[in-house]
Amino acid sequence: MEKYEAGNYEVIVVGAGHAGCEAALASARMGVSTLLLTLNLDMVAYMPCNPSVGGPAKGVVVREIDALGGEMGRNIDKTYIQMRLLNTSKGPAVQALRAQADKHAYANAMKETIENTENLDLRQGLVQELVIDESGQAKGVVTDTGAVYRSQAVVLTTGTSARGKIFIGNVQYSSGPNNTLPSIKLSEHLLELGIELTRFKTGTPPRLHRDTIDYSQMEEQPGDTKPNHFSFMTADEDFKDINIPCWLTHTNLQTHQIIEANLERAPMFSGLVEGVGARYCPSIEDKITRFSDKPRHQLFVEPEGLHTAEMYLQGLSTSLPEETQLEILKSIRGLENAKLMRPGYAIEYDVVIPHQLSQTLELRQVPGLFTAGQMNGTSGYEEAAGQGLMAGINAALKVKDEEGFILGRDEAYIGVMVDDLVTKGTTEPYRLLTSRAEYRLLLRHDNADLRLTEKGYQLGLATQERYQQLIAKKDLIADEMKRLSQVRIKPSTPGLDELFERVNSTPLKDGILAIDLLKRPEIEYHDLVTLIPRSDQALDRQTGEQVGIQIKYQGYIEKAQRKVEKMRAMEDKKIPDNIDWDAIDNLALEARERLKLIGPTSLGQASRVSGVNPSDIAILSVYISQGGHQSKQKKTK
Repeated sequence: MEKYEAGNYEVIVVGAGHAGCEAALASARMGVSTLLLTLNLDMVAYMPCNPSVGGPAKGVVVREIDALGGEMGRNIDKTYIQMRLLNTSKGPAVQALRAQADKHAYANAMKETIENTENLDLRQGLVQELVIDESGQAKGVVTDTGAVYRSQAVVLTTGTSARGKIFIGNVQYSSGPNNTLPSIKLSEHLLELGIELTRFKTGTPPRLHRDTIDYSQMEEQPGDTKPNHFSFMTADEDFKDINIPCWLTHTNLQTHQIIEANLERAPMFSGLVEGVGARYCPSIEDKITRFSDKPRHQLFVEPEGLHTAEMYLQGLSTSLPEETQLEILKSIRGLENAKLMRPGYAIEYDVVIPHQLSQTLELRQVPGLFTAGQMNGTSGYEEAAGQGLMAGINAALKVKDEEGFILGRDEAYIGVMVDDLVTKGTTEPYRLLTSRAEYRLLLRHDNADLRLTEKGYQLGLATQERYQQLIAKKDLIADEMKRLSQVRIKPSTPGLDELFERVNSTPLKDGILAIDLLKRPEIEYHDLVTLIPRSDQALDRQTGEQVGIQIKYQGYIEKAQRKVEKMRAMEDKKIPDNIDWDAIDNLALEARERLKLIGPTSLGQASRVSGVNPSDIAILSVYISQGGHQSKQKKTK
């Protein structure tokens, strides 16, 4: 293959899925010349699996991406066909938005944003190898046509295309998602560079023609009718009057019998698939095997867009033969006459084992090379986009010769995810869950802007307008909380009795400060403010909700903050880059090997490494405090 010089950029991003789009946009918006290379320009920000964004934990990540200055939240706000707030009967720490997307409109809108972003070029090309300089640093890429693009940093976001292989029953063939071109030689090149890879597996369900489904036998699942949105920059007035329903049905014993009779034809059970599947998004074959006591499983019929007849069958991910899939469909209530438009399939792909990464998502053995998304072992669009944003930020910072950007576990779900991957690793496709975050009361979807927008502004991602909006919001919250701590509500206050009767609250015997009345679980801020309206600017919905949450959960929030402060002392105690783990006496053998492998940068991170015990951390802390690593250096000299 004859090579030629095709261009020079500061950052090159390979792959234009959800991780690649966020990485490229972040880099370009930070003023760094960026090239985004993709296998197929028609697959930018494509949703090969479920046509939705958000959900528990994932929805918080979308809000965090938006707060930092990323694009996913704004893009779904433009292109949703249903919006729904989940877990409304529970506390704010586990509430999250989920939007049903018009998947084609979503991809087109993201592509248009990329095409119109300064410092960013979008180009089609199949990357086969990296340009590595004499010092071992990544300095560009080479495509299958011989085009050499040079750069100072490279971000790989190949998704499930890396040596992708699709399985439908006994049929198997090399492919990326949705029968796209796979990336073969790049994986082989990474192995040559000494990068450790493993294989994971994911899958999708069948797609059905909407006009052949009997919705009368299903339960309608509409979205919310009141305003809600992912981006803090989307106003309530921009809430779209659109609410396309999803539909709920179930598998049954007949369905399960059909699957059980054909298990030997399922690639996961026949041994054809080597990769590990997702525990929290199992195939229907996995479900009926692992949960054999369950007589049925939920299935959601979801529209893929306004201008397509395809309906996505959430919950029936499968790689069974196509004829078996048809038999399964006929056994399900409402799908007896459904026409199959695309069969479900499993896809196996390469993953970079994440212990090789630093907290900035840069590969330790190849400086200048960053990876993000499913390539790092995660599942889900939101997890991919969050990593892509972080990789793009850090690639741009590396080009600028500035310190890397790392989010703590107490600052963002994105920080929890990256720390989990790098420190703990994953043996299966990783999915974010609220239970993974020890400070989830602080990491709510409602306060992502208060947590992160200032950081985004300092990075050059969040705009001046957005930053000024944040400052104004903070001032209004502080002003309103002060007002509520001074205004006293009396039993005779007009409208109070009607409010108490409506929300079933105990009547007052004496006067009470408004801030104390708001601490009652059944009293909401918007109820209270009707009794004691502000004399000047009324608070918008989100600001008012924030006032109510901060007052109601003040004690719990303060308790969580105290825990954070204790942990931060360990995070602030840094482990020197030049530490010799073998020189630390009394360190347990397992701990020594794990610490060598992970290379933690702080005592806090070291304490979360699997196989490292509190006694090992105590020994390590003393060693660093006494300057053991420095004395070792002197002896070496």
